[in-house]
Amino acid sequence: FTKSPLDQQLEVIESIFNITTLYRAAEWGDLGSSFLWKGRLRILGKGEECSIRLEDNDTGELFALCPYNPATNSVEAVLDSSRYFVLKIEHEGRHAFIGMGFQERSDAFDFNVALQDFTKQIHAEKKAAERAAHADTLPKKDYSLKEGQTISINIGNVGAKRGNRPNTTSSSSNNSGGIVPLLPPPPSAAQVKQQQQQRNNNNLF
Repeated sequence: FTKSPLDQQLEVIESIFNITTLYRAAEWGDLGSSFLWKGRLRILGKGEECSIRLEDNDTGELFALCPYNPATNSVEAVLDSSRYFVLKIEHEGRHAFIGMGFQERSDAFDFNVALQDFTKQIHAEKKAAERAAHADTLPKKDYSLKEGQTISINIGNVGAKRGNRPNTTSSSSNNSGGIVPLLPPPPSAAQVKQQQQQRNNNNLF
């Protein structure tokens, strides 16, 4: 699972949050000018691991890294806006909570969808693994033939005697209602020439 860079501007508000706090973007001050950093956001996922990277637009230098885990508070939405979130960033065993916002609601929507897709994929993989583990615990069925058992196969009319086949010739004759009359053969070349000479002689008289 890999998401391409959103390459949209975002705002990071300089603040440290209490884990039990209900976050409100309105309490962060002037969001248009008080941001600490502006850059791009990328979501990268592989297997069960996913990370949110805040990078410089031009150089790609990493500003902050948020390991995403849907079972924890690594990403939380604020109460009063659909564009702002709180990320739990980590570095060398230490962590802090920072506010992050998108300039456009469509960008925030794409961010949410990307995280939801990753969560759905993880759940689907876990369910598939559980079904496979359950199938392994079921008793195996033996469909092989036991000693002395036989199997017979009936394949249509293969091997039927030729005498059992219907007489298509006789049935065709019966359906026609009688014998078909034969037409006389055409005259030969000598007969045609003789008839023409007779017609010419008759014309002379």
